[in-house]
Amino acid sequence: MKTVLVTGASRGLGRSIALKFAENNYNIVINYNNSKDEAQELEKYIKNNYKVEVLVIKADVSNEIEVKNMLNEIINKFNSVDVVVNNAGIAIDTIFEDKTIDNFHKILDTNLIGTFLVSKYASKYMLEKKEGNIINISSTNGIDTYYPYSMDYDASKAGVISLTKNLSKELSPYIRVNCVCPGWINTDMNKELDKDYIEEETNKINLKRFAEPMEIANVVYFLASDEASYVNGSILIVDGGK
Repeated sequence: MKTVLVTGASRGLGRSIALKFAENNYNIVINYNNSKDEAQELEKYIKNNYKVEVLVIKADVSNEIEVKNMLNEIINKFNSVDVVVNNAGIAIDTIFEDKTIDNFHKILDTNLIGTFLVSKYASKYMLEKKEGNIINISSTNGIDTYYPYSMDYDASKAGVISLTKNLSKELSPYIRVNCVCPGWINTDMNKELDKDYIEEETNKINLKRFAEPMEIANVVYFLASDEASYVNGSILIVDGGK
């Protein structure tokens, strides 16, 4: 049985990704940093509904020592990590004048450096087996959907796209590395946005709705599957068209 590590898996998109892989008989590693209760609830749900093993690990993906320890713990339990989904990410939206270097660093450290660190230490074990998959979660914000309030987030997600391209070259031919760039998703956080703003953004989308988290998870799982065996270094936009 294969093992998948999903960073930032306790809620939102990460939770749906973990559930998608559990449905397909993967052992699940739920990584979280702050949302302990949600991570434990997800662990319980998966154990009650799927015949797979689950490991919950608290680790800050921007901390190199914690990332190394997390991968060691995964290998000790499962003897391999077959798929990594670098989903952990944060945003701190403020007007330009209020942005601070500390917050800018925090976003880059989590969204970009965290993706680099997890990929670096996971790929070590993948290369030993000469197979593996890394899927990075970026955003249309890193391509062509720019919001000055989230320029630091946008910059981090553009960096994830560049990192994906470089990793896909560096880790070939044994590890495929791809990137998913979602647009708006119906997460609990986004449902709290101003209704007029949601309507305005929805009207920009050809399909006239936000994505459901599982619709993005389906794409992530496809990239990890044998059906995508010749897909490498791809940046897949999943935004409903615009």
